[in-house]
Amino acid sequence: MGLQLVLIVESGDLKDYLKETDVVNFSYPFVMEIVQELFNDEQTELEKVKMAFEFVRDEIAHSWDIQGKHVSCKASEVLEYKEGICYAKSNLLAALLRSQGIPTGFCYQRLMLFDTPEKGYSLHALNAVYFKSLQKWIRLDARGNKIGVDAQFSIDGEKLAFTVNEEFDERDYPVIFAEPNRKTMAVLKEHTNILDLYKQHLPESL
Repeated sequence: MGLQLVLIVESGDLKDYLKETDVVNFSYPFVMEIVQELFNDEQTELEKVKMAFEFVRDEIAHSWDIQGKHVSCKASEVLEYKEGICYAKSNLLAALLRSQGIPTGFCYQRLMLFDTPEKGYSLHALNAVYFKSLQKWIRLDARGNKIGVDAQFSIDGEKLAFTVNEEFDERDYPVIFAEPNRKTMAVLKEHTNILDLYKQHLPESL
């Protein structure tokens, strides 16, 4: 177990992590319906984050895991299709939490796409959430669990989907971005076949 990564904020203004954007579209009617189902005024900040995280992790399938048919990008599309790869699912988690005034950013890892370096690398997206009650950022990965992947809600130590192996040239990027990476959004918007996109077109690095 290595040292935990020291996270670096892209912006010192938490308001930048609350903005609504084209892909983090939390005021979209269908997104607001889910927001009203998930959240209530009695919930604490921690309860809201755990609720949203587990909803996106468990109720939205990872497109590769189910060999899906849809390329989702916007938070509203992820809810509509009930599937998405990590880039899309991180948009949805950000939308749900930003709707509650909880600052949420985007983080990235460079990982082997499959099981060996020869099969290539890809950029993996996850979220970082700022807990006002704890006065700290915590990374959460709602990619979706499967055999060998067990990401959990944890405020005491990260329990992410993937552990970076630097010996194989994998990398943990420390920056918490206010908006999703342009390259990740571009591939979602440029392709219509999610399986081909996943195998051939994912960006390898920031």
